[in-house]
Amino acid sequence: MSQVNHTSRHSALIGYPVQAAFGRTLSKSKVYEHSGANARLKDLFVKQVEQIVWAYKLAPETLNLPARAGVPEIQVFSLQLKTPELHRDVLLCIDGAISFPIVFELTYEGRIKVVAAYKRPNETDARRWVLSDYFATDWLPAGCERVAMPVALHMGGLYEQLLSRLIPLQVWPQESLADLVLRVEQTQIKQRELDKITARLAKEKQFNRKVEINAELRKLKTELDGLKKQMTGSRS
Repeated sequence: MSQVNHTSRHSALIGYPVQAAFGRTLSKSKVYEHSGANARLKDLFVKQVEQIVWAYKLAPETLNLPARAGVPEIQVFSLQLKTPELHRDVLLCIDGAISFPIVFELTYEGRIKVVAAYKRPNETDARRWVLSDYFATDWLPAGCERVAMPVALHMGGLYEQLLSRLIPLQVWPQESLADLVLRVEQTQIKQRELDKITARLAKEKQFNRKVEINAELRKLKTELDGLKKQMTGSRS
């Protein structure tokens, strides 16, 4: 899957409560209908997805947690795959068809992977949703032990905890989910800059230019380390 940040942590594999189980198979045609999928997307679904199950509905009525702006409910979708690779556009299509934040659990040949993007309402049009890049665990054994669902005071807090388990950076004290996702994006930009400058350095022949490029590299590495730095404490 392209444009996905991976983390090996299995703490994202949650044992969701029985009362939140939904267990309804979702037909691909329904997804097409609500997302306006074109022929290319339909072909991806046919080639890569065996079955879509709306597995859990995490909502005020199933969890006894109050809703929050932007997080009225959280849906958990289980996708049984035909191939180990799933194109990002398939997830974008499903996210586009469902007007709630979604956590995906992908299964393929006895393995499981948890995937989600940070999904929030558009600030200028609440009917539209904005998505970050997708975050994912590595493939894990399907039978590995699930962890208890994190304790939260409301649906927004639960969403933050579920998603932060997928994000490869340590959460800073008092850092919001939006700020954490922004920091991940800044880290990616800095890493790409670093890679370009490292490639330039390898090709440069002039000593003076090498010195200048090395200075640029040191500055970028310091900035990148600052973005990745782990801080003590925890989010309230």
